[in-house]
Parts: sequence; structure tokens; C-alpha cells
Amino acid sequence: MEAVGLNRAEALFRARAYYYQPDLPASRIGAEAAGVVEEVGPGVEGFAAGDPVSVLLIATGAMSVHGVYADRVNVPAHTLIRRHPSVDAVTGAATWLSYLTAYGALVEIGGLRPGDTALITAASSSVGIAAIQVANLVGAVPVAVTRTGAKKEQLLKAGAAHVVALDEDDLIARVGELTGGRGARVVFDAVGGPGVTRLAELVARDGTLIVYGWLDGRPTPLPANWPLAVYGFALPAVLDHEDRKRRATAFIEAGIRSGDLSPLVDRVFPLEAVADAHRHMEGNGQVGKIVLTVGRGEEE
Repeated sequence: MEAVGLNRAEALFRARAYYYQPDLPASRIGAEAAGVVEEVGPGVEGFAAGDPVSVLLIATGAMSVHGVYADRVNVPAHTLIRRHPSVDAVTGAATWLSYLTAYGALVEIGGLRPGDTALITAASSSVGIAAIQVANLVGAVPVAVTRTGAKKEQLLKAGAAHVVALDEDDLIARVGELTGGRGARVVFDAVGGPGVTRLAELVARDGTLIVYGWLDGRPTPLPANWPLAVYGFALPAVLDHEDRKRRATAFIEAGIRSGDLSPLVDRVFPLEAVADAHRHMEGNGQVGKIVLTVGRGEEE
């Protein structure tokens, strides 16, 4: 192991608020990482010792059994993604979960096209930043939503066409102004909870409201009587379909090569400071991905 990407799911998992529970007393934690193959087991094809790889665990229960907060891990071969030698470990640990989620939801499910508006909540998260970049690469207009104006300049620098700060702006009025009253073609929401009914008012006719997270924690009511599609997104919607998986992988790899897709790393901690890294994540001050490095010493 060389680097581990932190995700909000791990804080929820640790707090027993995730959609599956730790398999105690021997549960592990962590779903995304990068490193180098040391050895392959019998019957494994396509990978060999010395290969640089990323690791992505998404199956129910997988994190509990194969969690990647470690200096060495033994994981199923199907969780590996080949990593080009030019892609460093920090980037390799910060890419796949965020960009597969953003691309899969916005493009494969939402059908985002050039000129469409994509409204992105929790936009300073790693998935939010990925969604901004994916929307730009498609030719769409990413509108970032954030709780306070403190992150506005960082989000504009990250590529957002517009930023709506909930402590400064009226969300419905501002989105109406930005879209000429049409609403957003895709609303991409990480929060869930009762606020979903408000977001539904911002979706363009025949548009899509995609909910992929539950940061709110309260029940999420299903919007009624709006001419829109509502979709609960998780990565199997991409990875369990070979055509979608092939398109997503090609899109992300091409974007990384061209530099149009580039994970924004907020802060790097050594593995030994994982508790501090989780405190930083739960403080909600980050913009982009938090990464742990293995065997590199001091915090960056």
C-alpha cells in the first residue's frame, strides 16, 4: 500500500451509520487505495507482481472484510484497477470512487449533454469536485452549491461556472435566474433528507434528480407531482453493467491523460495520523479529497 483515499462513507461506517454494519470483532475500514502488487494468488490472471494498481471496494460488506487502512492488504483481484506508471499513488487513491460516481450519475443515468445545467450539492467534496470537472468536460454548466460563502472562490477556481452559497443566496431564486427559469437538467445531491423536496423544484421539465448520499441522515421523502425522474444512485449502477463500466473507464482514463480530470487533493496525512484525518473530514472544511500516505512520514 502507498496511499489511501478517504471517503465520507468511512466516517459513517465507523459511526455505525452506513448502510451495512461492521463485522465485529474483526472489522476493517477503508474502500479506496493505491499501491503495488506484491504477489498474486492461484488462478489470478491479468495482474502480476510489480504492477501499480488502484483498489476500489464497493460490494456490500467488502470494506469490513478487506478494508484498506493498512500497509499491506490482501484483496480480491476483481477490486483492482490497473494504474498507469505515470499516475502517482496519491492520484491513484483519489480518482476512481469520485469520478465513477460523478460520471456514472451525470452522464450514464442523467444523460447530461452540452449546454445542460448540472446543479451539484456538497460541491466541495471529492465527488462534488469530480462532478464539476465531468460536467465541464461534457460541455455542460456546473452550478456548485455549498453551505457557506467561505468556499466560493475555491469552487470557482475548481471549475464551477457559478456557486450558490446557502448562507448568502436564495437557492430557488438563484437557480431560476441562472437557468432562465428552466431549472437544471440534472440535480446531483449528496445530502438527501427533507431538502430533496426543495431540490425537486429546481429540476427542469423531464430532468433528473439523482440522490447518491445521505449526509442529512433524516428520512428522504419522495417528491410527488413533478415532471421529473428521481434516481437513487450507487456505483453498481455502473460497475454491474459492462457497457457502462467500459465507457466510464475510458472517459476517466482519457480525462486523466489530458488533464481535464484531475483529483483535487485537500490534504495529505500519514497513515499513523488517520484519526486526525477523520477529524479533519468531519469538520467539513475540506475542498476535495483527503489522502493517507503509507510509509512517507510527516504530514503534508
